Amino acid sequence: MTAQGDHITSRSDRVIISVDAMGGDAGPAAVVAGISTSATKNPEIGFILHGPSDELTRLVARRKNLRGRVEIRHAEDVVTMEDKPSHVMRHGKGSSMWSALDAVRAGEAEAAVSCGNTGALMALSMMRLRKLPGVNRPAIAVLWPSRNPQGFNVMLDVGADIRADADDLLRFALMGASYARNGLDLPRPRIGLLNVGTEEHKGRPELKEAHALITAAAEQSKFDFVGFVEGGDIPGDICDVIVTDGFTGNVAIKTGEGTASLIGDLLRAAFRYTILSRLASVMAVTSLRRLKKRIDPRRVNGGVFLGLNGTVVKSHGSADATGVSAAVKLAFQLAQQGFTEKLKARVASGAALTQGDATSASAEANEN
Repeated sequence: MTAQGDHITSRSDRVIISVDAMGGDAGPAAVVAGISTSATKNPEIGFILHGPSDELTRLVARRKNLRGRVEIRHAEDVVTMEDKPSHVMRHGKGSSMWSALDAVRAGEAEAAVSCGNTGALMALSMMRLRKLPGVNRPAIAVLWPSRNPQGFNVMLDVGADIRADADDLLRFALMGASYARNGLDLPRPRIGLLNVGTEEHKGRPELKEAHALITAAAEQSKFDFVGFVEGGDIPGDICDVIVTDGFTGNVAIKTGEGTASLIGDLLRAAFRYTILSRLASVMAVTSLRRLKKRIDPRRVNGGVFLGLNGTVVKSHGSADATGVSAAVKLAFQLAQQGFTEKLKARVASGAALTQGDATSASAEANEN
């Protein structure tokens, strides 16, 4: 099922990213345009591109800057947005998504990027790459624009699994802290646990138990736990990492994206309302462009699957070339930093901790 395209020149000198060219709403043309943008900005990147070889060869040939930078792996099948994860796990071996993950599994690439079906990508990632020891449920982490100096906060989980018990939330905190250190260069990140209020007596039992577990883990794991935070703190400066279950996180991120889109539409309508408002928009064009860039979800596109034996970045299904380029950049940065190995060490230390101090802390919380 595998066919070779152009071989990557000086492959050992480059960070290789495995890219699923199919499955996104905009098709393979947007994916190739996106990796072309990445190739221009980052000479250290090489690509393995997965999909129908004839179509991909034509698209890549139009981009001179990709010459010698792309290896094409033929994969006839495509995982659609309507495909159920269980079906893909049984019948998806010939798909571009499966092929992209297998390149990471074989050590041929250091990270995978896909715009495809989120549920199928997570299911295949767990099957082909396996979970890290000590991780019950992987999580999807995203960067959220914030008031913090680094410009973004990390939030997880945003949809890998709608459930999460106290131990899962502790693992999310450990993984989120590691991501913040490596992705945002924060030596001692601040962790917040999302709840319906900041008071310690509020929330479901698993949140109270998780509060005790994360408190016990904070010092040894070198992060600061600020306690419970609320929805309004997600884009704030109280913490750097927001920990929650996948159901709540997914609702929050979709709400944020919809709100950002609404604000953009309302601004455009307001500036078109009168001649004076149109003149005002011309005078404020530089500031408006800066605002648009700041809240543009395409420029922070990419949810990282945490808790796997390999780095996987999920791009929005609707991503254009700008969005694909952003997802590739994120995968490249994490690969450069050896993120998977650092995360593995962090989770292992957390697993050891929960067998000792955190267990007693949890018991104490239940007594109270």
